[in-house]
Amino acid sequence: MEFVGVIAEYDPFHSGHQAQLQMLRRQGARTIAVCMSSGAVQRGGVPLLPEPVRTRAALLAGADLVVALPAPYASSGAEQFAAAGVALLDALGCDTLAFGAETPAAALLLRAARLLQQDVLTAELRRQLAAGQTFAAARAAAVRAVAPWAAELLREPNNILGIEYCRALLRQGSRMQVCPLPRLEAGHGDAVPGAAQGREIASASFLRAAVRRGGVAALRPYVPCEAYELYRAAADGGQLFSPERFDTALLALLRSRTRAELAAVRGVSEGIEHRLWAAVRTATDCESLYMAMKTKRYPHARLRRLALDAALGVRAGALPPLPPFLHVLGARRQALPLLRQARLPASTSLAKLERALPQQGELFALYGRFADLSALCRQKIMPMGLAYTAKPVVL
Repeated sequence: MEFVGVIAEYDPFHSGHQAQLQMLRRQGARTIAVCMSSGAVQRGGVPLLPEPVRTRAALLAGADLVVALPAPYASSGAEQFAAAGVALLDALGCDTLAFGAETPAAALLLRAARLLQQDVLTAELRRQLAAGQTFAAARAAAVRAVAPWAAELLREPNNILGIEYCRALLRQGSRMQVCPLPRLEAGHGDAVPGAAQGREIASASFLRAAVRRGGVAALRPYVPCEAYELYRAAADGGQLFSPERFDTALLALLRSRTRAELAAVRGVSEGIEHRLWAAVRTATDCESLYMAMKTKRYPHARLRRLALDAALGVRAGALPPLPPFLHVLGARRQALPLLRQARLPASTSLAKLERALPQQGELFALYGRFADLSALCRQKIMPMGLAYTAKPVVL
């Protein structure tokens, strides 16, 4: 385990993330690369803090290299999110993929990933979907019917994402080894914090809610000291996410879309575009929009991603299946030579990458558009074009 890759959002980077990096060092990792959501996050929204702040927090805590998981891959469903992150870390030259899991057993997670590829499970999944269930519920039912031993694994959110990483490794023929790490105390989405290894641990969702209630000072017990100073300075500069600005920006963009544009959005099926069209006309904020779109077949996270895609014009079939470039957000100086071994164009300059890949104009335009929305949704509005003009963080 020489060159370890981690797929993350760091929204925000907290003590549990720091503990994960420290675990990897103790297990022998010489270099740690992070593929971090950029421009958007997987739940279908904007990160609490901009990329340079999250990048610097990760580097100060022990990461060596941070590359972008670019929107709109960053705001896609678990399968595409995992596939994109795995492809980028593999292209970077990582030999190991590390991730947190409630069941940190590599062989078991890989066995479950192989199960999900089998035709017998696919047939049962189609049967469950035909009965009107959501994809997640249908897959859980199919697994219970075909392989009850795997059903418990798929009840836990980090296991689910870890298995998707394993599926991506198998499908892409990657040689990266799998290194699942134990999830420390506070689980994904836990409403209360926990403690581990002498530090207070809270989930990222708990911390985002705490900031909404009490400001950035609420982060102090749960994040590394260096990260807290970064977050406090960012808050003083008006860089925290503003839910109110996001509501206004998203609804304004959606109200400008035609029926035909909504019908062409990535992920639209079964007439959901008609529910979105109607919801946009009555919604006064994002939560009322999602509630008006609600349907048994579409979980809340999928509706959020769909609304974000519709607002920013992510058309079905517009993206290459996997990201074709490595946009470097930050690095320790001694790690920069590693970019020379990358199997994809790699640069700290998005403009340089765009010139190298002129056939990917729509992807670069979308990446920039997502970054511009993120810049608009800060307590102090930031300028356009930051995907191109923000300087990389180099330590």
